[in-house]
Amino acid sequence: MKRTPETLVILSPGFPENEADTACIPPQQIFARALKKICPGLNIVVISFQYPFVKSVYNWHGIKVYTIGGKEKGGYNRALVWLKAWRILLKLKKETKLLGILSFWFGECAFVGSYFAKRYRLIHYAWVLGQDAKSGNKYFRWVKPSGNELIALSDFIATEIRRNYWISAQQVIPVGIDTSMFGPAPAKRDIDILGAGSLIPLKQYHIFVEVVASLKSYFPNIKAVICGKGPELAHLEALASSLNLQNNLVFAGELPQKEVLALMQRSKVFLHPSAYEGFGSVLSEALYAGAHVVSFCKPMNKDYRHHYVVKTPDEMNAALSAILKNTHRGHDPVLMCPIEQIAKNVISLFV
Repeated sequence: MKRTPETLVILSPGFPENEADTACIPPQQIFARALKKICPGLNIVVISFQYPFVKSVYNWHGIKVYTIGGKEKGGYNRALVWLKAWRILLKLKKETKLLGILSFWFGECAFVGSYFAKRYRLIHYAWVLGQDAKSGNKYFRWVKPSGNELIALSDFIATEIRRNYWISAQQVIPVGIDTSMFGPAPAKRDIDILGAGSLIPLKQYHIFVEVVASLKSYFPNIKAVICGKGPELAHLEALASSLNLQNNLVFAGELPQKEVLALMQRSKVFLHPSAYEGFGSVLSEALYAGAHVVSFCKPMNKDYRHHYVVKTPDEMNAALSAILKNTHRGHDPVLMCPIEQIAKNVISLFV
């Protein structure tokens, strides 16, 4: 008699549209690939609620993906997406043996996943990944999760959940990095300061531009690069132009992940001015790439070499200046979280 395969279902608001799409939620797709690698006999299925913006079913690195194509529409359309996700879950429950459900972010996916798991007595975990830990998240009120149901992305996120919702997440599992994606280290680091991320107000890239302008007084030939796209791009380009940084700052746009990692390996410092960060994967990637990292955010209670946490733009400026002046700073890799261990930590919750 053929054994029914065990299936882990991942619910996500978005997922890569194909294997070439490395820009869509890079940390989560790296995790999914690692999970498939360490559990080759496990049937992993992803249900993506909103993106890609079309309804389809396809194979992604050996993982079956159902896309509902919600297109971020609200009201009745949002409820219809939830109903479609529920029907796919029912289909999977009928055809396979469900090991459990893992929801990315504590939002609509966790809402559907939690109620489906309670209805059919399944294991469900919601991975709280960032701004979903802030106060005012209606899904915490609707779901009323226990701490055992929550995975906090970092110590900082665990503290946020406790402060805002009086719930103690029983698991803290950060993002991991895939070290195989890094090439050989270049002989020379020709980029002084690198930034990478979404160009949105929360990320505060205006501080990045202003800091580069300030440092130019001491380092006239300073070279900085910002990778990413977003609504702030035009404003940032205008700011850079007004500060006469045409020869010092390059806006590289959105790049494939491997190209960003290669730039990290060419950089002396990775600057992350975000005002709020659950655990930016770029921090751990930059550290492994050998760059020194300066940020306002400290995701984990543990201190890591080459990571400098500052409180103000002035402190950020001073830290960058000190690093760039130090000719003996060293650029050896610092490994925070290997993705294989992260995948093992998550799957251990279900088996």
